[in-house]
Amino acid sequence: MIIFGIDPGYGTTGFGIIKTDGQTLNVLDFGVITTSPKTDRVERVIETVKDLSALAKEFKPDQIAIEELFFSKNVSTAMQVAESRGAIIYEFSRQKYPIYQYKPNQVKMAVCGYGNAPKIQIQQMIKLMLNLDQIPKPDDAADALAIAICHAGHLKNQKLNLHD
Repeated sequence: MIIFGIDPGYGTTGFGIIKTDGQTLNVLDFGVITTSPKTDRVERVIETVKDLSALAKEFKPDQIAIEELFFSKNVSTAMQVAESRGAIIYEFSRQKYPIYQYKPNQVKMAVCGYGNAPKIQIQQMIKLMLNLDQIPKPDDAADALAIAICHAGHLKNQKLNLHD
């Protein structure tokens, strides 16, 4: 199964693509999509969605996992991220991908076993779980890999529960 993890953002959106057989996790690709602050707001969202769609076309994921929006004190930033997230969800829904959404504390719990784990602990666990030489950078890419790992764990738990 190929899982496409997405950490939605406005100027920077993280992506992480993993493959799992239910036991092992392998990284296929990860990184970020960035847009220029000089570009029109709507064009930035469109550019992000197009780039994510191109990655989906290349890697042919079975499922999409995306982080839910968390409360932000900066309302303007939260609105921009929500717009981008909505466009991403719309596009992948339109393409008939199954989409799963996870709260930040669910992702932390899945990766570290602790819902308030600090970012560095999450990054170190990602490095270990995916057998990487280094902590994935930038942070948005690491977050997207964590979201994909969270979904892989969710699928594994679902499968175990079916056999109970």
